[in-house]
Amino acid sequence: MRCIAGLIVFTAMVIASSLEWVVAIGGGKAGTWELLLNNAGVVAMHMTLTHHNTVIIFDQTEAGPSGLPCTAASSDKADCWVHSIEYDIATNTFRPLTLHTDTWCSSGSFLSDGTLLQTGGNGSGSRRIRKFQPCSDKQCNWVELEDQYLSAERWYASNQALPEKDRAIVIGGQYNQSYEFVPKSNPDEGVFDLPFLKDTKGDNLYPFIQLSSDGNLFIFANRDSILFDYKRNKVIRKFPKLPGTGARNYPSTGSSVMLPLDHADGFRRVEVMVCGGGVNGSYREARKNKVFRVGQSTCGRMVITDEEPKWAMEKMPQPRLMNDMILLPTGHVLVINGASRGSAGWELATSPLTKPFLYKPDAIAGRRFSSAKGTAIARMYHSSAILLPDGRILVAGSNPHAHYRFTGVSFPTELRVQAYTPYYMDPFFDDRRAMNLTIDGGAGVVYRERFGIEFWMGRRPGVMEFHAYAPPFATHSTSMNQRMLKLECASLVREMSGFVRAMLVAPPSPIVAPSGYYLLSVVNGGFPSKAQWVRFIHGSNA
Repeated sequence: MRCIAGLIVFTAMVIASSLEWVVAIGGGKAGTWELLLNNAGVVAMHMTLTHHNTVIIFDQTEAGPSGLPCTAASSDKADCWVHSIEYDIATNTFRPLTLHTDTWCSSGSFLSDGTLLQTGGNGSGSRRIRKFQPCSDKQCNWVELEDQYLSAERWYASNQALPEKDRAIVIGGQYNQSYEFVPKSNPDEGVFDLPFLKDTKGDNLYPFIQLSSDGNLFIFANRDSILFDYKRNKVIRKFPKLPGTGARNYPSTGSSVMLPLDHADGFRRVEVMVCGGGVNGSYREARKNKVFRVGQSTCGRMVITDEEPKWAMEKMPQPRLMNDMILLPTGHVLVINGASRGSAGWELATSPLTKPFLYKPDAIAGRRFSSAKGTAIARMYHSSAILLPDGRILVAGSNPHAHYRFTGVSFPTELRVQAYTPYYMDPFFDDRRAMNLTIDGGAGVVYRERFGIEFWMGRRPGVMEFHAYAPPFATHSTSMNQRMLKLECASLVREMSGFVRAMLVAPPSPIVAPSGYYLLSVVNGGFPSKAQWVRFIHGSNA
């Protein structure tokens, strides 16, 4: 059997699925919300998923008393409060972790072995480098490196994992229009000026960064963007300014995503999308006058690999800022969290938006957005959202105040943790879903190599796609290193028992997919499986 079934089979499947989807919507299954934890103890200023199916959640160490006092196992101090936890998805429990320096508004990326590389912060943490190596025995904890430091203070900076194994670039930050590498190529390597950040001025913190298909970096700040050769410290291309007014980066704080890369074009075509943000003067007006201006409702899409790139503009259902953008297993985009008025910052926004927007990139322009089911919990400044292996979206955080405040304010500090389940993960559609997915590969799959997967299908497969997803480091509406690839299927065979064996082709290089752990999903006619981990590696050395 080919990886793509016949047109007649697929057409019938689409019609049937569409009808069932309408029925499901009518039955109140347009996505569901579930309260997982009533008190996680810690605000999810930063949140990321590990390949051990745990989630690291942390905020700033200087926020004062959190919702979780320290224990002997979580601190070397006699009197303190926890500001980091590890959440276990399977058991819905968490354990405290120990942070020694301030991680306020810091950044992160992953190494090839799944270790979280975490950089910067404020005060005592502004030049610190930390690592968290996930483990199965619950004995792992934060390690603050004592032999490596950042060359400059990095507060509100962004990270990007590079094609070179276990190397990241850290760009920007408050009062820092420069970049540097972790680790350094030599002891004397310091910072490199990036005039682009000086030129953009104003709202250009937490710049959006994407590793393009040619190995250069797409960098977006305020409303401007460039293609940057980080090896030669050279701007390769300046892109058109995003149309409109206002800004898209902190503190105006919209969000951005790179749409899935596809093996069909050799992973060469790269399209970015930027949505939401604040209007001109929104931060100043909110801070000085408590006037909360309506945010931006526009999104821009641009194929940065075109000969003459241009922004194509469209509108969200409502204005939105401080929103997270998450690539779903289907290849669609979920826009979640945030508010419709004001700016990022303490007590600088109002009118929380509790309904996510679902965006289908390949639908007809003007019909790509729809609103999903909402929640009763406001998720504003210092909230985060990430995709889980089972297809749910983990949503946590919101602390629009300088310290944890639970009473006497319009938007209290939020310690509850929720999961949003998109409609297509409902058990109603399980007969169309690949089940019991297993992946060959052992220590890892080498670039360009074929690797086998197996799964069970209750009925004949339709059009099948195989998506590999790099989970992001999420903070301040910035999903650093988020990436999805549509992998090539070389062969697919379905046995009488219902089990299906497929041979997939790994990405061609670390430029396309920086080495490390990815979530692999089988998508059958638009319905994704629960994901399993696969690791892409350099050569035979894992």
